[in-house]
Amino acid sequence: AGAGMRLPVLLCLAALVALASGGQSPLQRRVLRELLEQFHGRNNVQFLFKEQAVEGVEREDSSGTFVQLRVSLVQTSCSKRAQRRHNCRLVESRRKPVCLACYKFDHGDVSKVLDKYHNCGPSHHLAAKEIKHRDEAECRAVEEAGRAGEGFYLPGMFAFSKGLPP
Repeated sequence: AGAGMRLPVLLCLAALVALASGGQSPLQRRVLRELLEQFHGRNNVQFLFKEQAVEGVEREDSSGTFVQLRVSLVQTSCSKRAQRRHNCRLVESRRKPVCLACYKFDHGDVSKVLDKYHNCGPSHHLAAKEIKHRDEAECRAVEEAGRAGEGFYLPGMFAFSKGLPP
């Protein structure tokens, strides 16, 4: 029985490694790209950061696709303005920001973002309870985007227009 139990753990690890090595879906890669652009756009960020680990969740509903990424970043030796970005050494610094990104993409037109939320901070900062609660609430709201217009608004409008005298 002992040998059989070890297999799922190995599979889990393989899945995590795949994510960290860039095995994301096209939508997750897009979110990651935007997240990194936004992070590097900050004035206080001087160096180029690379993703060290990426955890992704992707769910579909009738209104679109919800993508949530938790990304651990690590600093490199390159300035963020560097032209050559492929051989930047990783720097062991104390600053290891963690970013959370939640996006909702439109069902019919995936290039359309219905709603999004980003938050980056030091890893201990994002683990703080109140920030975690806020992140979860924001991400829930992002995931709900586009649903209301469909489930509750249209049938009501339809019923109303049907009930008018001819």
